[in-house]
Amino acid sequence: MEQQRKLKWMGAIIIILPSLLALYTHLQSLIDYFTYQILPLSSESHFGQAINFFLYDTIKIVILLFLISSLMGLVNAYFPVERLRVYLTTKKMYGLQYFFASFFGAITPFCSCSSIPLFIGFVQGGIPLGVTFAYLITSPLVNEVAVAMFLGLFGWKATLIYAGSGILLGMIGGYILGKFKLDRYLSDWVKQIQQNAHIEAGRWEGERRSFFDRLPAIIKDGWGIVQKVLLYIIIGIAIGATMHGYVPENFFTEYLSEDKWYAIPLAVILAVPLYANAAGIVPVIQVFVAKGVPLGTAIAFMMAVVGLSLPEATLLKKVMQWKLIGIFFGTITLFIILLGYLFNWII
Repeated sequence: MEQQRKLKWMGAIIIILPSLLALYTHLQSLIDYFTYQILPLSSESHFGQAINFFLYDTIKIVILLFLISSLMGLVNAYFPVERLRVYLTTKKMYGLQYFFASFFGAITPFCSCSSIPLFIGFVQGGIPLGVTFAYLITSPLVNEVAVAMFLGLFGWKATLIYAGSGILLGMIGGYILGKFKLDRYLSDWVKQIQQNAHIEAGRWEGERRSFFDRLPAIIKDGWGIVQKVLLYIIIGIAIGATMHGYVPENFFTEYLSEDKWYAIPLAVILAVPLYANAAGIVPVIQVFVAKGVPLGTAIAFMMAVVGLSLPEATLLKKVMQWKLIGIFFGTITLFIILLGYLFNWII
């Protein structure tokens, strides 16, 4: 009986895991086919673009959240959470933990909403909140696709400033937010996840249970996390899809085209309701610059779009209290504005 149960779980993993990975890899083309061929909606229509965006991002984030939550459950089962937390909070790493988190954020090709699953996984895994914020800040701002596009469109100097400042912003922001001791403003749900992770890690470490004995509980917990944040995912992506489909690219250029002192703060404020990933917004930035918007102002707009979106705030509400979301957004807004002025001065 026990052997049959293990074989059943092994078979399920062999089928489901590759299927999810294959679905994730080919998701965009599948959603394109479904939206524009089966429904069928026009790829040129605002409604068609909004529906395509909504389906793609919702399924993508659900897959990511399930896989990452399950992976972190596996990590917690074999590597005690408390030991990792103590190591990161007591060892003198001279700020390298913030650099590693920011660099990891830069090489993971996630938008702001897609970064939330890893944020939950980090918190679940006992990573200090400041280090977790360093990842959350940098991940949407910088990725390899956006860097390649930036290099082709604006040259190596602007690309180096963009990538370096994105990583630096994550490091400084994570360090400052970590010093504020903001763990008390995490949501009760996240605190419960942390508590459960400590209990499960201690129990499993004591019981020395086999991998297949632990696996059902790990998978169940991972799916439980998905179910608890699914509504927030749907609401957040729906907001993003509406903005993505219905707000024209040239809507803001007339307000940002002149080199005025208030152009950068205005660019950041106007960018917050929008939603796109870094690679998706780079061509828009090229249009902005071609129409006379200073590059520093355009980059500040880009960073605000990908790092301070309303959909991200909606998803973060499940894991943070509004006060922490306000502190997080306020800190990043200030840094982006300062970086915008610095870019305009350097470039």
